Amino acid sequence: MLYMVIERFKDAPAIYARFRAKGRMMPDGLEYISSWIDHDRQTCWQIMRTDDASLFALWTNEWHDLMDFEIIPVHSSAEMVESMRVDESEKRFEMR
Repeated sequence: MLYMVIERFKDAPAIYARFRAKGRMMPDGLEYISSWIDHDRQTCWQIMRTDDASLFALWTNEWHDLMDFEIIPVHSSAEMVESMRVDESEKRFEMR
């Protein structure tokens, strides 16, 4: 399953120093896909994948002193389109 992880930085220089020294510190089974960071280096949006959402607690525990997290399960647009179908007789969308 995919997740949007929103990180709100408390101390960007300290975050990048730890990242250079220790890497992402993610447990096996939690996969980083991609990320975007705002120009002010205050917020990072990441796409991550896992079949075990409990792994987020292990990972965020390594970083909670330097950032706050919001973790949201998401679907790609393609997945959402595939999961939707139009019931032509009623002209409404239904979830499969």
